[in-house]
Amino acid sequence: MTRHTHIVVVGAGIVGIAAALWLQRDGLAVTVIDPGPPGSGASSGNAGCFSPSSIVPLSGPGILRQIPGWLLDPQGPLAIRWHYLPRLAPWLLRFIRAGTPARIEHQAAALARLLASTSDDLASLLHGTGAEPLIERRGSLIVYRTEAGWTGAEPGWNLRRRNAVAWEELTPIDLLDLEPALSPGLYRGVLLTGNSHTVDPHALVRRLAEAFLLGGGQLLATRVTSFDVADGRLRSVQTASGTVAASGVVLAAGARSGPLARMLGDRVPLETERGYHLNVGAPPVPLHRPVLSAEDRFVATPMTAGTRLTGTIELAGLASPPDWRRARALLPLGQRLFPGLPAGPGTTWMGHRPSMPDSLPVIGRSSRTPDVVYAFGHGHLGLTGAPTTGRLVADLVQGRTPEIDLSPFGASRFRPSWTPRPGSA
Repeated sequence: MTRHTHIVVVGAGIVGIAAALWLQRDGLAVTVIDPGPPGSGASSGNAGCFSPSSIVPLSGPGILRQIPGWLLDPQGPLAIRWHYLPRLAPWLLRFIRAGTPARIEHQAAALARLLASTSDDLASLLHGTGAEPLIERRGSLIVYRTEAGWTGAEPGWNLRRRNAVAWEELTPIDLLDLEPALSPGLYRGVLLTGNSHTVDPHALVRRLAEAFLLGGGQLLATRVTSFDVADGRLRSVQTASGTVAASGVVLAAGARSGPLARMLGDRVPLETERGYHLNVGAPPVPLHRPVLSAEDRFVATPMTAGTRLTGTIELAGLASPPDWRRARALLPLGQRLFPGLPAGPGTTWMGHRPSMPDSLPVIGRSSRTPDVVYAFGHGHLGLTGAPTTGRLVADLVQGRTPEIDLSPFGASRFRPSWTPRPGSA
């Protein structure tokens, strides 16, 4: 391995900043490059949840039966811009193929290994940054309105059980004891005790970025355009503002990582899930922890700015304008779950989650040079996966053997396999 002297991290979201901090603590000089301020993308608008319990892949055997109903429901969790469908079709095909029982088991086990140390790595990452007060360790709830919803979720809970996820089942009375603001008509709930949340995800990333700068790190507000690689070794990073000398790169540019990975020899099926949220301010719902509504597929999180409702997905690429009806549709769902939720308009947001069809991020070395390490594609698990991903990335850069097998996350899993025909040499 090359002894690295200067590492460039491409992307100033939570994954990139976490990687930068871990690398800096290893004694390396680190520069983070991003045209936007730290945490200004999906890292600011997410549900704020650290959820090591979220190991169930998005695709599953029954997904094809559910998608038409979601698309026809204006308040449904999924929307597709039809003009984007031809470009989206290959990703959708991979997504459906990822939902076989064998692949689900494989993907869930890989996610469980990746997320097992989230809580410990988060504590280590935050230590000395002043960001600890932004974290609440009260677990999270998943609630079910109907018996059918609870029964339909049984495969997911069995999958979690097989992967050692801990939880507590709750009756309707238990739910109201924990969260009196909930609707009294719920059927059942689950408390996931190992989960936590941040009361301000944007402030969290900014605080970590400030700690990085105080430690001697650099932030460059520009766009990476290419990489100078000769004889399999990285020499520099080309940006819109000039050349940055570097001996290593961490690519953590979120939903915009795909074209950069192609420059480095890897075509990955990275898609953007356009996520929306609605912040409902004063008077805030008296909520103590994130609550996920299983049937309506949205999350309500208590934050300093009020109650954040998030969870709706739109597949429309990076360039389409926002459809703010997606954000406003969260309000009636939130009011059904929390009868005391104010009816005010609130504030809206739209951002781009980097999503892989098999629900696994891309973590590992590039094909073109071992000096570039990938760390993108976490989908809904960017916040959850960032503390551990950053530590694993530092291990790879420094030539240490990661504590978990990273082969399920490698970009090579998307390369077409070649099987020789009988009689061929």
